[in-house]
Amino acid sequence: MYRLTAPCLFGLEKTLSFEIKRAGGTNIAMRDGRAFFDGDESVIAKMNITSSVAERVQIVLGEFNASDFDEIFEGAKNAPIEEFAGKDDAFPVAKGHSLSSKITSIPAIQKTVKKALAERMKKKHGAAVLPESKDTLPVHFLLQKDVMLLSLDTTGASLHKRGYRSRSGEAPIRETLAAGMADLAHVRSSDLVLDPFCGSGTILIEAAMKQLNIAPGMNRSFIASQWDCFHKEIWEREFREAKERVKNENVVLFGSDKDGEAVKLAEENAWKAGVNKYIRFEKRDIKDFEYPKTSPNAPVKIITNPPYAQRMLTEEEADGIYRIMGKRMLPLGENSLFVITSRENFPELFGKKADKDRKLYNGMLKCRLYSYFGERTELR
Repeated sequence: MYRLTAPCLFGLEKTLSFEIKRAGGTNIAMRDGRAFFDGDESVIAKMNITSSVAERVQIVLGEFNASDFDEIFEGAKNAPIEEFAGKDDAFPVAKGHSLSSKITSIPAIQKTVKKALAERMKKKHGAAVLPESKDTLPVHFLLQKDVMLLSLDTTGASLHKRGYRSRSGEAPIRETLAAGMADLAHVRSSDLVLDPFCGSGTILIEAAMKQLNIAPGMNRSFIASQWDCFHKEIWEREFREAKERVKNENVVLFGSDKDGEAVKLAEENAWKAGVNKYIRFEKRDIKDFEYPKTSPNAPVKIITNPPYAQRMLTEEEADGIYRIMGKRMLPLGENSLFVITSRENFPELFGKKADKDRKLYNGMLKCRLYSYFGERTELR
């Protein structure tokens, strides 16, 4: 059993906690933007493959006071790196972060941690030289308020890199945030989901993956699956079971954008993600918005990331878009709306007070997810 940690975007901690429980993790402790939990190798593999909002999965090597370089060195020297890395394995100290701490030099911290780990490795393996020519086990650090969290990365490329989005349009939303929005909207396989500002299609693709129970990491690789200290058969089993859990549902999603090139890109990304046959994309300006006509007519869940003044438009242009949204979408009736924006006066511009709003971060930009529940929605 290992002590593990997984970072996420601020505001998605509840979703992450649920995913950890579903993967079999126990003893969960949440901090802002991060979870700590216990789990075996199966939990590590399952979280990497199935989590939609975690950014990566890491093994905790230690957490200790680090107000000077001596404390960093001694703390890192106590980290049990040899339990994972053999004498021929590489253990590079990846770039970390220093926040609100006395020590701010990232290169100096990297050098100190590496030296301490190498000293421990030599002693534990009885080696004068460490070739570092075999497996790669990246070490990460977070120095915050003079306390260092030292961890071993099991993921490799960040989990938000699903593999379907090699290109994106202007101001793309992160895949993990899009998945979190779909979760907060309680997307179910029976829902009709719509995004009238679809851009490169990320929100709709993530929503479709949730509806079809497609594990976000099902078609990519993870660095820990190749380590000698782990068991390849466990990872193979978790990949196989993830594929077996995919549903064969008749889901329908709708996407539109006024930018024809963005629509083409969204179609391409949906094809790469394997969900293109479920999403109907079209070029359409928000001023021409109308609810899709289905037979029989069914409530629609609108989940969207419209342009913000800070990102693409002037404040006046963004205000105009939000007013148009209100004119075209209200009254909502049985339909529901979930919109993320950095504009705190969105409800006033839209013309209706939100039933709920939640603070989220789109990258480093503080935003809010405004939720409007339909007359018969289960969320009320």
